[in-house]
Amino acid sequence: MVDVAELRAQTPGGAGLVFLDNAGSALVPSPVHEAVVAHLELEARVGGYEARDVAGESVEGSTREVAALIGASPEEVVFFEGASQAWSMAVGAVVLEPGQRVLTTTSEYSGNGVGLLRLAALRGVRVEVVPDDADGVVDVAVLEEELGRGDVGLVAINHMPTHSGLVNPAEVVGALCGRFGVTYLLDACQSVGQWEVDVERIGCDLLSGTGRKFLRAPRGTGFLYVRAGTRLGEPLAVNHVGGRWSGPEEYRVLPGAAGFEVFEHAVAAQVGLGVAASYARRVGMGWARERIGGLAGWLRSALVGVPGVVVHDRGRELSGIVTFSVAGREAEWVVGALRGRGVRANVARPFDQRWSPGPGHAVVRASVHYYNSEEELERTVGLVRELA
Repeated sequence: MVDVAELRAQTPGGAGLVFLDNAGSALVPSPVHEAVVAHLELEARVGGYEARDVAGESVEGSTREVAALIGASPEEVVFFEGASQAWSMAVGAVVLEPGQRVLTTTSEYSGNGVGLLRLAALRGVRVEVVPDDADGVVDVAVLEEELGRGDVGLVAINHMPTHSGLVNPAEVVGALCGRFGVTYLLDACQSVGQWEVDVERIGCDLLSGTGRKFLRAPRGTGFLYVRAGTRLGEPLAVNHVGGRWSGPEEYRVLPGAAGFEVFEHAVAAQVGLGVAASYARRVGMGWARERIGGLAGWLRSALVGVPGVVVHDRGRELSGIVTFSVAGREAEWVVGALRGRGVRANVARPFDQRWSPGPGHAVVRASVHYYNSEEELERTVGLVRELA
């Protein structure tokens, strides 16, 4: 059985603070912090190159731990500085022909939306947004119809958006993409660390993830999964690690995830990412999903009972992200007032959801983690009641 008290004890940043910004950048646990600091101290003593050599097993172990967390092989995983960078590199390598369509959802992150529009401008493809169903998630019936029409080169969706608690049916989408032979890219930056993410069960060809959110790794860490055998073009940027200078005027790109490798990494952060992935596996993602879902569900129900508060989350299944607004109060003001009272939340703004039929105004985003307590949520609801 997981000991919540022990998890809280290993989260020193939460002492005297109600931390509800885990969808932004969660609190790192003590083992992760200690591993990062230890490597930085090693670099201070012997320099970065020798420190990398000394920590070789830890660095390689990081790849194995992240791969194990998502059900992949280590050869299918490559590290980046964040999920957005990983996602952008993946999109840029997808083989697309002018006139082909790229299908996405209404709930995409603004960075992904801009990236897809840029892809359209560069490659002559058309970006089409699949509508939501009655529950607010991507309408898989419409997606199936669109795939059946042909000319689809890529389906790029998020598992969980940044501005809402909804969860898209990633496995259903994977089955459809597999049936129609279309490349499938899943943005899992909000789901890795709070839900079970299994690339085989999901059926994605590409998956991007971050360390700083629910996985509780250092900021500046991310990764890309590339299914072995996925047909890709050359990455937008190639160096002498992901590619080989094979002649005076020749080069070749390594296949699969290896082609995305770069020389420079913040090794201490990479070590921390591996420790965070190992920590998540020990906690257990099945338990984490149940714990986070239970806390978030309680918070939503309690907030609904506060006069003047509207909860905006939609979907058949909901994540640990809770979004709400307070009548007559700007979301920024509410977040600031909560901060002054020891509660850290954040704001989800309209520019993050240009395709979304959401509320059309900024909302408060309170994202819970398994280390939050019931008492902390009760305190938060009490403060919202005072502010409403």
